Amino acid sequence: MTKPRIGLVCSGGGARGAYEAGVIRYLREELPPAARKHVRFDVLSGTSVGASTACFLAATMHTPDEQGRGLAGLWTALSFEKVFRVEGESLYSVSRKIWRATRANERPEGWRLYDLFHPEPIEQLVRHSIDWPRIAANLARGLCSAVSVSATRIRDGKTVIFIQRREGGVPHWSRDPYQQPVEVVLGPEHALASAAIPLLFKSARVGDDYYCDGFVRQNTPLSPALRLGADRVLILSLRHKPKSEVAPATHVTMPTTPQVIGKVLNALMVDRTEYDLDRLRRLNEMLESGRRTYGDDFVSRMNETLEQIRGQPYRVVRDLVVRPSRDLSELARPHLEKRAKLEAQALPTRLLHRLSGSNLFTQAELGSYLLFDADYANDLISLAMEDAHARRDQLIEFFDPASK
Repeated sequence: MTKPRIGLVCSGGGARGAYEAGVIRYLREELPPAARKHVRFDVLSGTSVGASTACFLAATMHTPDEQGRGLAGLWTALSFEKVFRVEGESLYSVSRKIWRATRANERPEGWRLYDLFHPEPIEQLVRHSIDWPRIAANLARGLCSAVSVSATRIRDGKTVIFIQRREGGVPHWSRDPYQQPVEVVLGPEHALASAAIPLLFKSARVGDDYYCDGFVRQNTPLSPALRLGADRVLILSLRHKPKSEVAPATHVTMPTTPQVIGKVLNALMVDRTEYDLDRLRRLNEMLESGRRTYGDDFVSRMNETLEQIRGQPYRVVRDLVVRPSRDLSELARPHLEKRAKLEAQALPTRLLHRLSGSNLFTQAELGSYLLFDADYANDLISLAMEDAHARRDQLIEFFDPASK
């Protein structure tokens, strides 16, 4: 019996990415041993923070039992103050940065918000916590077959999908003019390019081009996973889907600038999971309807012609989505409010605490994306493990190679 090729799709969402670590930890540690042995990922596809998750998993595929603890440990080791590096700053140093940022002759090409806040610890984490050469080694051993990382190229706005495959090369891709697959040997620059949130984090350079976060056009990289051959896809969504849509409150006053900035960024991070899944499921229904109407060889006969046109055969792809059962912005709110009340000696730290509790973070939901901190990460990991446990039977069946 041919085993299905299982794809893992890791979404974008900044600090919300700790949720993905919780799902992986549940799969590796909490499923029954008989089911756990079937858990594998042949194709890993990630964007934004999900790109780092995918690369970490590809680099540790030779030690699967350690993946959950290892990934969770990276998140719970973070500190908000260290990530945005205010420790060691002074009133003088912060004032000087603001002064230099506003002087055209100091920075002729313009200033950037990250001139004031430097999340270098995140960059160092990506560079040094992933054994990058191990990705090629694990691909060569057949522990996985392909890894993809999506980023947005700033010069033309295209989504560039950086791909590393066991057999090399790039498979036939879609005709979407806004997507471009590129074969690479994955390194930290690709993950950093995918996770560079516009305005907030430093744009990353790969080759001769600069890139920003992959969520701008592709927050849930389902398409690359399918193009790379996945027959089943486990999608880790970082966006809560309420059971019933509640109309947002009407603004009775002019919205504040922080609210506008936050809502714009939040809109950019909108998860396209539902749209992509709807397309996938409609295609599955079409193929199944054709098989029932015209016989079991319907799909193979159709592919004899269509495969020459699109480069890949049509096939039924099974999906399973694990998503937060709670709104992650509400999960972050008490952490942000508590942080705003903390007493700190250094002025920059007090300012950062005050900012994290301000409307910019709480009302605009940005806090749930930017709160890189151990307490919040622990809550996300715990929630993810609870949500995965709620899908326990479905997960066991999903990874069972004998299930259809």
